[in-house]
Amino acid sequence: MIEASALTKRFGTVRALDKVSFEVRRGEVVGFLGPNGAGKSTTMRILTCFISPTSGTAKVNGHDVFDAPLDVRKALGYLPQRAPLYTDMTVYDYLRFAAEIRGIDESKFKARLKKVVEVCGLAQSLGKDIGTLSHGYRQRVGLGQALIHDPPILILDEPTSDLDPNEKAEVLKYIKEIGRDRTILLSTHNLAEVEEACARAIIVSKGRVVADGPLDEIRTRT
Repeated sequence: MIEASALTKRFGTVRALDKVSFEVRRGEVVGFLGPNGAGKSTTMRILTCFISPTSGTAKVNGHDVFDAPLDVRKALGYLPQRAPLYTDMTVYDYLRFAAEIRGIDESKFKARLKKVVEVCGLAQSLGKDIGTLSHGYRQRVGLGQALIHDPPILILDEPTSDLDPNEKAEVLKYIKEIGRDRTILLSTHNLAEVEEACARAIIVSKGRVVADGPLDEIRTRT
């Protein structure tokens, strides 16, 4: 579902990624783990077609991120570290707006909205302005926009950033539930979050993959 092969990215003289390779298979929930500055967000931005690699290739759902970005985006739901929310919109209006951008008509939107509200726990918040919501609920809305077009793959970049412990637990609970029928790549610097939501981890440091495997194996190695 997600394939990266020798991904390298330079920003001037800085090499942010150095021949990063990995694969995420259908139905896996995989943690992409590393400290700040390790290259996690750069990798996420390449996979979601926001930037191009200096060299190497990446495919999502069989589509090359450089040659077929529209096909990649159709297959992806993406929640960046700072969710792209409009705080003066209600939750309902924002999700409808996200659906319109994806080309979802009104009848399909109603069906998708019902599912998203159920999965993300948004039933009590639909009529509220996003600006009045807690950080935890805003992340739920961010998850909702990533799911509104029913993508088979989700890429989540630090989805619990800036949340308090209770909010983190709630968001991770929803991610685990969503992961029952989707492929998820979860980028984070927090090992506990990977242990909570994922069965496998890819560990990156200084732009390189330094470990990749089931959590039990990685714990044994480290």
